Amino acid sequence: MNTAAFILVACFVFGFGLVSRRLAVSPLTPPLVFVGLGVAFGPWGLDWLRFDVEHGAMHVLAELTLILVLFGDAARIDLSALRRELGLPVRLLAIGMPLTILFGGLAAKWMFPELGWLEAAVLGAVLAPTDAALGQAVVSHHAVPTRVRQALNVESGLNDGIVLPVVLVLAALASMSAEVTRSASDWARFAAVQVTLGPLVGVAVAWLGNRLLKWSTAKGWIEPPFERLTGLALALLAFTCAEHVGGNGFIAAFVSGMMLGQLTRGRCQWLYDFLEAEGQLLMLLVFLAFGVSFAAPALETGSSRTVAYAVLSLTVIRMVPVAIAMVGTGLRFPTVLFIGWFGPRGLASILFGILVLDEADLPHEALIFDLVMLTVLFSVVAHGVSAAPLARRYAAMAADPEHCAEEHREVMEHPLRTPS
Repeated sequence: MNTAAFILVACFVFGFGLVSRRLAVSPLTPPLVFVGLGVAFGPWGLDWLRFDVEHGAMHVLAELTLILVLFGDAARIDLSALRRELGLPVRLLAIGMPLTILFGGLAAKWMFPELGWLEAAVLGAVLAPTDAALGQAVVSHHAVPTRVRQALNVESGLNDGIVLPVVLVLAALASMSAEVTRSASDWARFAAVQVTLGPLVGVAVAWLGNRLLKWSTAKGWIEPPFERLTGLALALLAFTCAEHVGGNGFIAAFVSGMMLGQLTRGRCQWLYDFLEAEGQLLMLLVFLAFGVSFAAPALETGSSRTVAYAVLSLTVIRMVPVAIAMVGTGLRFPTVLFIGWFGPRGLASILFGILVLDEADLPHEALIFDLVMLTVLFSVVAHGVSAAPLARRYAAMAADPEHCAEEHREVMEHPLRTPS
């Protein structure tokens, strides 16, 4: 970007900040606004902004954001509370998410026969993680029963990190058809190293980082602003150390965040503060870049088949697995529909799509990438516009604890990725 483009981006961020509270109760969510700005000022609009997809800066932004999202999402979830409750989030992650990947892959193979089975599975996995930030009004609306809000919040916090190894392994296996120089055993060894060394490094970085933080805090040597920066430093340290020893840095960042969050539970407000400011800025920049570089091309190259798949991905492919996962919970049918609909595809799918495009060598990677971007675009609009009104309507329907006893069962409230 040139100087004028930097000025424009800074004005976007500053201007949105000025009216952010006003917009919080409107259908204009931060992702929707920044995607819209990207389209309006990008090559398909006024052409004042350009982000070169092949440029190194774009990949640095994508990688840095993915590292922080994985690290921060894992850190804010209290796993001990999750184990005690074993409720809706576990069902969504253990039943709903695998079924979503399966249904997404089967639908992709049926609608796009040119895709290999593994390529179809990659697409299903990339589009499986949800992003609560696209429907922020739902998870921050205090009239919506806490159990329902936290199910969506925890699901979006953990599913990106859980599905990442699946994406990496499937992409590596799918690449075998394009890279004949590696045997199946070579790929199996590569995948095993990626998903084992990363977690080990992540645990080690979190354990050592926690010990040093406790020691420094006890001595009174650390200032609050620098305490916030330790989150960024540890996330980057886990990533780079894992990559250095041959593991996967993204998995290491996720595991490190999860470990650090449990070790510092109750005294890691500094980490949440960082994610609400610096992390939020990176996420907005990714959505702006998405609007500039990917949104309009996805629409331009779209066909009836790609549009149909994107719609199916946001409805049937998500909602049927959720309905299956909720069997036996006692939740009312409107609640199941509500949870099923608010599974927006956003930041994780964008970043996973860029990661697959950059790292893998799939025969039909352009088609897969276009499908991912089109689905995310539809989700940004549909879930952004529907979040506030549907949250109000559902909250009114579920207001009576006597008629919605299971919805109002008491659960622990976990921090949100973005401030409410």
